[in-house]
Amino acid sequence: MSTLAAVCACGEYFNVSAEGELCLNPGTMGLRQTLYFRTPGASQFRASDYPWLARIKVKVQGAGGGSGGADSDPGESIPRPGAAAGGYSESLLEVGTLGAVETVVVGDGGAAGVGNNAGGAGGNSSFGGIVTAFGGAGGSANTLSGTTNVTANGISGAGSGAGQFAIGGGAGEGAIRISASQGMSGRGGDSMLGFGGFGRTTTGVGGGTRGWGAGAGGAFSFNGASVNGTEGANGTVIIELYG
Repeated sequence: MSTLAAVCACGEYFNVSAEGELCLNPGTMGLRQTLYFRTPGASQFRASDYPWLARIKVKVQGAGGGSGGADSDPGESIPRPGAAAGGYSESLLEVGTLGAVETVVVGDGGAAGVGNNAGGAGGNSSFGGIVTAFGGAGGSANTLSGTTNVTANGISGAGSGAGQFAIGGGAGEGAIRISASQGMSGRGGDSMLGFGGFGRTTTGVGGGTRGWGAGAGGAFSFNGASVNGTEGANGTVIIELYG
């Protein structure tokens, strides 16, 4: 005599298909995949590529600014401030609220200043028209070559963009000249996903960034050395897919 086993399943998480298969209910599977967009420019996201998709969490980081270049006169010096970091935004979105195709934009890091020119601003990053993070401003180049004490203001970080959670980026630090040969350039601003370039007290280009969205460190020129600024960090867009 055989006995059939009875199996009970929680209806909140499971269902039985027409074929008698025990299946998970859509939206109860948790995080299944993460997409990383790191190359500057535009891409496309199609929810239909993931039939099991229930919701997504979008994390958007704006790009950081580039620092200004410095070209001092002989026997003089120029320190430059650091560039600003990009903002950060994120949202949790139900799949039903998404369009058939959503455009993903990754901001390009700000250009390095050449000669006595300011650095470029970082580009905005976004997911459709829903989640946006602004790029950081470039480092200024308005301090003249000289030998006497002078200061240069820091650079305000990017403002808040659009999203359920949105914050601005870190400010680039100011610079100071103490004498013809002594001073310090400014450190670049930190972002939510990156660290700004270092400030320096010796002749050379600004410090490089780490991660995504941070601002470049300021350049320092002494005794006629012509040094460029440094590029800001690119932005990024991260999409977590939940089933």
